[in-house]
Amino acid sequence: MESFPALIELSHVSVMRGGKIALDDVTLRIGVGEHVAVLGPNGSGKSTLIETITCECYPLPRPDSSIMIFGNSQWNVFDLRVLLGVVSNDLMSQCSRKITGQDVVLSGFFSGIGLWPHQRITPAMRNRTAEVLAFLDISHLAGRFVSEMSSGEARRVLIARALVHNPRALLLDEPGNSLDLFAQRELRGVVRRLAQSGIGIVLVTHQVADIIPEIDRIILMRQGRIVGDGPKGEMLTVERLSALFEVPVALAKRDGYFHTW
Repeated sequence: MESFPALIELSHVSVMRGGKIALDDVTLRIGVGEHVAVLGPNGSGKSTLIETITCECYPLPRPDSSIMIFGNSQWNVFDLRVLLGVVSNDLMSQCSRKITGQDVVLSGFFSGIGLWPHQRITPAMRNRTAEVLAFLDISHLAGRFVSEMSSGEARRVLIARALVHNPRALLLDEPGNSLDLFAQRELRGVVRRLAQSGIGIVLVTHQVADIIPEIDRIILMRQGRIVGDGPKGEMLTVERLSALFEVPVALAKRDGYFHTW
């Protein structure tokens, strides 16, 4: 895989947000098809990393700084969105009007949330939408308004939206936030199915329990820097997690999942 262009290759990348450094001299390579988790406390720069990859944030211009995505340093954002499926809580907050699950998924073809009169929806788009909803076992949500869905149902609809283009990787930004235990379990099952199907997964989280068994590499972030990067068994230790979150941590493993308290 090293001979092929990486999904993501960052070299000495720094990003400013609100007058503060959010990413601080980050160098990182993630290969196509890898299953990776980015773990760290709130404010560690995880979401900024995702937004830098998707060209929503731009790095400080420095001679030794570079970003390569699928081997290219320059992208039309709309072309890039076809290759990277993004699922974030911010997307659902954009649903400011009554739209159905089907409309949310269809809007993925237009890189937005919701549909507008000038947008032409083809039969192929409708067929693909139906296929993705069926794959995720949520066909029953096609005609339901988002305002009538649970948080877990809405999160699965967003995943469907991200899949309409058959992306090469999914970027999941804190997907388990605000979900109850049942919804968390359902969501993790969906992500496991996707990982097993061969799609690349980059999961950003501050919850160790979100890390599915199929993820075998962990990147630890704190204060905008990468402080650890390696196999899951080496990164998820009591010593590393206690230092990362600055709190004494107890750790257990069961059925391929790690749990902390």
